[in-house]
Amino acid sequence: MVLAQLGGSISRAIQQMSNATIIDEKVLNECLNEITRALLQADVQFKLVREMQTNIKKIVNLDDLAAGHNKRRIIQQAIFNELCKMLDPGKPSFTPKKGKPSVIMFVGLQGSGKTTTCTKYAYYHQKKGWKPALVCADTFRAGAFDQLKQNATKAKIPFYGSYTESDPVRIAVEGVETFKKENCDLIIVDTSGRHKQEAALFEEMRQVSEATVNPDLVIFVMDSSIGQAAFDQAQAFKQSVSVGAVIVTKMDGHAKGGGALSAVAATKSPVIFIGTGEHMDEFEVFDVKPFVSRLLGMGDWSGFMDKIHEVVPMDQQPELLQKLSEGNFTLRIMYEQFQNILKMGPIGQVFSMLPGFSSELMPKGREKESQAKIKRYMTMMDSMTNEELDSSNPKLMNDSRIMRIARGSGRQVREVMEMLEEYKRLAKIWSKMKGLKIPKKGEMSALSRNMNAQHMSKVLPQGMLKQIGGVGGLQNLMKQMGSTKDMMGMFGGGE
Repeated sequence: MVLAQLGGSISRAIQQMSNATIIDEKVLNECLNEITRALLQADVQFKLVREMQTNIKKIVNLDDLAAGHNKRRIIQQAIFNELCKMLDPGKPSFTPKKGKPSVIMFVGLQGSGKTTTCTKYAYYHQKKGWKPALVCADTFRAGAFDQLKQNATKAKIPFYGSYTESDPVRIAVEGVETFKKENCDLIIVDTSGRHKQEAALFEEMRQVSEATVNPDLVIFVMDSSIGQAAFDQAQAFKQSVSVGAVIVTKMDGHAKGGGALSAVAATKSPVIFIGTGEHMDEFEVFDVKPFVSRLLGMGDWSGFMDKIHEVVPMDQQPELLQKLSEGNFTLRIMYEQFQNILKMGPIGQVFSMLPGFSSELMPKGREKESQAKIKRYMTMMDSMTNEELDSSNPKLMNDSRIMRIARGSGRQVREVMEMLEEYKRLAKIWSKMKGLKIPKKGEMSALSRNMNAQHMSKVLPQGMLKQIGGVGGLQNLMKQMGSTKDMMGMFGGGE
């Protein structure tokens, strides 16, 4: 993934500093030099990198820090804050309101993934209860309307465009008027791709924006692989139309990506979404702090919770949580958890939200392999009886049952055996959860939180536990997560 390499390099630099016995000026400089090198290699502007290094040195004055201070934590926090500052222009973008028609105009370079991003943006809002519509005002590129039509049909979103009309201004006006009459509250206008040398196309974009549509928000779509050229291009767009937000695409590629982010910092427009793949659901809200947190391998609990609440039915959570505290784990529970994992989207993306994991740990090929394995296991479980699915006795699965499951699912016997081994491994982890204290309602008490932290510390991988900060760090995390709702959400539920 774009920036995964950068995140890995920065994490390693911080880890090396953490492993040092004494934190002195030499250790701090080595850490900062490593981070500077990583940022420059990722195409981040030199001026921004130098500024960041100077600011960290100002904040972390080792001579002034008293002996009792946790120098590692202070340095880590300073690095985190400076990276956030680099990505945050400090001003929010326009937010559309449900029920009130808003016109959003998309602009960007040719080939930046603008048309696909329009549909992803519409699909994201459709899932949240908006009534979106798409207007194709790109008359310059052959096949633009066909692409938008295909994407919109797949996502079941109404669209407007023309094969014969060559005036993008007229198409935009007619499309917006049509969808306003149909009470659509989010009208998305896709325009022709252009670059700063094409004065005529820039003039056309300005006309669509000013004379006709008067968009509530202009979104600049930027390819993450553009590198240092991003600054000039983004500036040119901002001078022609009032760019209010940025969406960075192709974040799943292997490009360096730092140039795009430094250009965002220079144009002072906030990034609101990032595209992390070709599929409709590979589209994430961009929030600076969780993004930097994941980049540094520190996780993003709030994003993880949101993902879980999206896929887990609330009415089934208490029942599953009860089973969790009793330590009962059946093949049916495993099947339901696999369903939830697949609904949460790309596994690597979800894993990067957990402290101790980074996107580097889940290479692109392995991610697809893991999802394919989960689907394979589910196919085998589809060939099981209710008795087999609801039993927690591994001895029930004798040779004849295993042969029948293999035949019914079209898999090899060894694959069924492998799936049952995975079940035993997960059942062992689940059994360690026995005795987890489930609060009745509202906030957890400090006592039950501490007891739960002790239980969780037995289950989590040691590397992940160390990254969080041991049992103490786990207790703090549970304090942040706070409410019963979040505790319940963390363990999921079945359909």
